[in-house]
Amino acid sequence: MLATVERFAAALERRDSRALARTTIDPRSGRPPTLARVRAVFGEQWRTATLVALAAGKPEPAPGDRFTLPVVARTRAFGTVRGAIAVRVREGRVVLASELAFPGLRRGERLARRELPPARAPILARDGTALASGPATARVYPIGGAALPVTGMLAATSAESVRERLYALGFPRDWPTGSSGLEAAFERRLRGRPGGVLLAGRRVLARSAPRPAPPLRTTIDVRLQRAAVAALGARFGAIAVLGARTGAVRALAGLALAGTQPPGSTFKIVTAAAALAAGVAELGDRFPLARSARVDGVEIRNAYDELCGGTLVEAFAHSCNSVFAPLAVRVGAARLVAMAERLGFNRRPPVPGAVASTLPPARELATPLAVAATAIGQGRVLASALGMASVVQAVAADGVRAEPHITPAAPRRRRVLDGSVAGSLRTMMRAVVTTGTGRRAELPALGVAGKTGTAELSSRPPSDSTAPSVRDDPARLSAWFCGYAPLRRPVLAFCVLLVRQGAGGDVAAPTAADFLRRALELGWRPTEDSS
Repeated sequence: MLATVERFAAALERRDSRALARTTIDPRSGRPPTLARVRAVFGEQWRTATLVALAAGKPEPAPGDRFTLPVVARTRAFGTVRGAIAVRVREGRVVLASELAFPGLRRGERLARRELPPARAPILARDGTALASGPATARVYPIGGAALPVTGMLAATSAESVRERLYALGFPRDWPTGSSGLEAAFERRLRGRPGGVLLAGRRVLARSAPRPAPPLRTTIDVRLQRAAVAALGARFGAIAVLGARTGAVRALAGLALAGTQPPGSTFKIVTAAAALAAGVAELGDRFPLARSARVDGVEIRNAYDELCGGTLVEAFAHSCNSVFAPLAVRVGAARLVAMAERLGFNRRPPVPGAVASTLPPARELATPLAVAATAIGQGRVLASALGMASVVQAVAADGVRAEPHITPAAPRRRRVLDGSVAGSLRTMMRAVVTTGTGRRAELPALGVAGKTGTAELSSRPPSDSTAPSVRDDPARLSAWFCGYAPLRRPVLAFCVLLVRQGAGGDVAAPTAADFLRRALELGWRPTEDSS
């Protein structure tokens, strides 16, 4: 009989339901219990106790067919509970009973509990302003809807597996949990540790006090967050704002983390960087005026079939596909992809909830046409507002890229561009705002540099078609403007994306200016500390 109890004790320590079924007998049927019956006896009570581990001692014989098994139970919510389990043996098996599940239970008793959930930790902006506060059952967002793109929200779940997991942690099954944003990403960090009273029938086996988690501080600037949300308004899109030197996330609006679109001509920042770094082009190089370029026998046209060319700076300022498509072919797929990856593509940013900006590996850009399409932000390139803001951040910081982050940390920096290349890109990006497609982004109080992008989401109609032109059908276009400010000592790197709402210079550039204007009106000032 001792060997039987020892086998049972070993199965109990492992919490092995199948082994427990092999070592027990169901007194109701006189047969080995079903696996479902074992799980009903043990599993439900273990979840009630928030059990983490069981350790069994040496069985001690008791009168008749009984043994006393000393057991130590370690739980999440109620600490360590020590006691004994009364074991009966019949026909070479332990008699299945509810009191076998946990030390201290008497015959016929089952575990129950009264829960005391902790207060949920607040989410704070960088200056300590609460973005989210209050208990999980009555969460409030003190700065209103402006916080929600960052904090996300809470909700009770109907998913049975999640409900059971919550119960096993010591919470009620219908306890609200993070369903989006930082509330979801930092759920384990924010929810704290529950307490309560663990009962054997009506007897108290253990009790504990709830332990709230400390506040979660973020890098969000409340003024910039309010400005970004207000500038985006109800439109479908995104605004992402980073510290230009640190990479710290200062504001997120709309789909800034997870919404990806073809980046259009904002990707020409990457293409220009690759061309300059490889020595394929210089700022003063001149390119013929043209309305299109032919690559692999396919005509790649400029936006609105405009005549475009001149110096590299002028071609960038006016976003000449006729220049950058063939230029990228000279750069080559390997160097273009390598530059994109140095600037953060094909790697998920270390910001909870963020998705990677992506482009195909060089081996899949097997034709000049594939390289050319990639170089102008079409083809299979996809980017988020956060990802493109990070590209701009590296340019604004003299070629030193800082990993984006939303909780305070020493920024992880890496030089990805030679300082001279970054300086040339800044010259080109300033020309976009002073003489090119991004003039509506200018804010004289700060000085702005950047790049517009207009991503085509469907093919153009033939030139002899009666269908509306791209310019007449904004729903076929996603608009971008990605830039930095102030001009002389950049403090912010930002990116605006407006999905199916027109051309970058027409709608995204003025939205960027509106964001900066609102930030100034709310009291934000471009000091070094705000980077």
